[in-house]
Amino acid sequence: MSDMISADLVDLDLSADTKEAAARALAERMVARGRVTDLEGFLADVAAREAQMPTGLDGGIGIPHCRSAHVTEPTLAFGRSAAGIDFGAADGPADLVFLIAAPAGADDAHLTILSSLARKLMDPEFTDALRAADTARRAAALIRGDEPPTGEEARSASAPGAPEDTAVAPAAASAGATAGSTAETAAASAAGAGTSTGTGASTEAGEPAAPGTGEEPGARGAPGAPVPEAAGAVPAPGPGEPRPFRIVAVTSCPTGIAHTYMAAESLESAGREAGVELVVETQGSAGFTRLDPVVIAAADGVILAHDVPVRDKDRFAGKPTVDVGVKAGINRPAELIAEVREKAARGEVSAPAHAPAGTPVERAGDATEGYGTKLRTWLMSGVSYMVPFVAAGGLLIALGFAIGGWQVDKAPSVMDHFVWTQTDSWGALLFQIGGVAFKFLVPVLAGYIAYGMADRPGLVPGFVGGAIALDAGAGFLGGLAAGLIAGGVVLAIQRVRIPAVLRGIMPVVVIPLVSSAITGFLMLVVIGKPIASAQKGLTDWLSGLTGTNAVLLGALLGLMMCFDLGGPVNKVAYAFATAGIAVTDPSDSAMQIMAAVMAAGMVPPLAMALATTVRGRLFTPAERENGKAAWVLGASFISEGAIPFAAADPLRVIPSAMAGGALTGALSMAFGATLRAPHGGVFVVPLIGSPLLYLVAIAAGVCVTTALVVLLKGMRGQAPESGTTGPAANPAGTREDTEQPVAA
Repeated sequence: MSDMISADLVDLDLSADTKEAAARALAERMVARGRVTDLEGFLADVAAREAQMPTGLDGGIGIPHCRSAHVTEPTLAFGRSAAGIDFGAADGPADLVFLIAAPAGADDAHLTILSSLARKLMDPEFTDALRAADTARRAAALIRGDEPPTGEEARSASAPGAPEDTAVAPAAASAGATAGSTAETAAASAAGAGTSTGTGASTEAGEPAAPGTGEEPGARGAPGAPVPEAAGAVPAPGPGEPRPFRIVAVTSCPTGIAHTYMAAESLESAGREAGVELVVETQGSAGFTRLDPVVIAAADGVILAHDVPVRDKDRFAGKPTVDVGVKAGINRPAELIAEVREKAARGEVSAPAHAPAGTPVERAGDATEGYGTKLRTWLMSGVSYMVPFVAAGGLLIALGFAIGGWQVDKAPSVMDHFVWTQTDSWGALLFQIGGVAFKFLVPVLAGYIAYGMADRPGLVPGFVGGAIALDAGAGFLGGLAAGLIAGGVVLAIQRVRIPAVLRGIMPVVVIPLVSSAITGFLMLVVIGKPIASAQKGLTDWLSGLTGTNAVLLGALLGLMMCFDLGGPVNKVAYAFATAGIAVTDPSDSAMQIMAAVMAAGMVPPLAMALATTVRGRLFTPAERENGKAAWVLGASFISEGAIPFAAADPLRVIPSAMAGGALTGALSMAFGATLRAPHGGVFVVPLIGSPLLYLVAIAAGVCVTTALVVLLKGMRGQAPESGTTGPAANPAGTREDTEQPVAA
């Protein structure tokens, strides 16, 4: 932190009487040092951040902070006010004011150092020393960590003959502890508080390492006892020692610089005092590493202290959970710990997640995943973001045809000709809006595949590559290639070691420029034409399919739609179908494929709904309730409505669904049913060619799937009631987390 604050950035006699005046006084010092280029612009960014949430903290602390394009390098200014300044804290004015300025593209190392300062602010010895500092040089040295809060502390920490049961000290030192590790922590640990806390899934550079186990001598805290190497690991209790209550927590704030880490430190300190094991995942600007799933599984409760959405929140489903703002984690951590313990005692848990929460991007990149899993997640990211454009554009186009007739695609632009009283004009309006939405399909697909790989830096080259693929006629296949190329190029650029002076412009200038140029070159010159030729050949082949070949294609698409019920295989078939109709004048074969895909996708949930109606005793009460909702989901073409049934009994449900879906897809193609709308289920039947035969195809598939499910489940026997198990239903045992039968 030596380059972030110096004596001339310290004002021990801050005379400002408002938070705006205080920010201006400290910012002027940053301008004088050349750290801020535009005073008014920077202060506007500070005010915008302050408007999101007051930055005053209990204990007389104000931490105005922001990211700003007007900051040249991460900088910290400190002011001390005799009268106090109101920063919105509940306990009154702040006398210690820290103005934190981060560039718009601040690198992780500097942000980690700032997070270390945020943790220090939760240490009373540190803040007391700042209040007692008699010179600006001394205050700057304290903040940098060049000097300990008191000389006495430094002597006691290193004095020979220190008690051996303070084994946490060398453990912390070996993990990279800094001046933020205080003697108070070591003393509390040695006192036998029985705690084990961590800073999150990783100990970040410049931050205090996780304190040790804090057990009494002879247990885990004894000299020579092993110290967990991986941050977030939960050590096992010693012989005869009761297991302490375990909590996992997540902290995050809008800027991700200060409150995130202060809340983590506050919760950890309260955990030590309460005698619980508490591990915190800080989702800050410097990124985050997910908590070990083993740690989450072993936790007795969860605390979420956040002002922005928690990433991967579904990991904590089914556990006692306290969900509050980040300032609650700073100001009343002991209450939060008590509250989550009370919820655990009552058996009050959050609702389990039937499907993963958040976008595929938020779940990408787990270190434990193989390359194939990551690739599937990246592709799913693009498809998932593309689907809303498909639905909106396709339904608008379908409505345009319904209102304006089948010649609506020949209508002139509504910008040149629109008559308010003519239905043809309204039909043309809807059709043309839908056509514009369809033009985004390939760029969005490519952009969000790259986003799934490289996060926000991948968006620009991904969209550029996708637009080039669209112009080159490479279509859906070109979008896939462009997204993967763009994401790969960005990842490669991010691995290059960059001089510190260029890091601030990397995310906004260098990465978009270089990655877009490389992606564009490859798409235009190298692979664009071959992919376009392959796309044209595939389209021509599909257009020529008739008779038996078309029926076989329908069966194959039906199998794909029902294999994983909204998963990657399902989405590939769906994207293949929608790409065929995402043109101004799609061929009949393309519309037949779209009809077959939607019909097959409706089969699984409708069949499960019918099966729970005709043979309800074969299903649990929860499944019978899900069956009622499956009627609506299936009719709306939402294949995911069958997921609860497939998850509980995959070996019986999935093959049955695939058989019915294959039959429906084949019959739809054989009947020549066509569909211009990419979504809508039974609600777009009036827009379907040969609608009666189309419904016959769906009914046939539903009956086949229902019959197979009933037959296979009947061979197993009657399903147990919810919360019970039986040997007939569950010969392999019961999953401990849900108490639901596991498929044999």
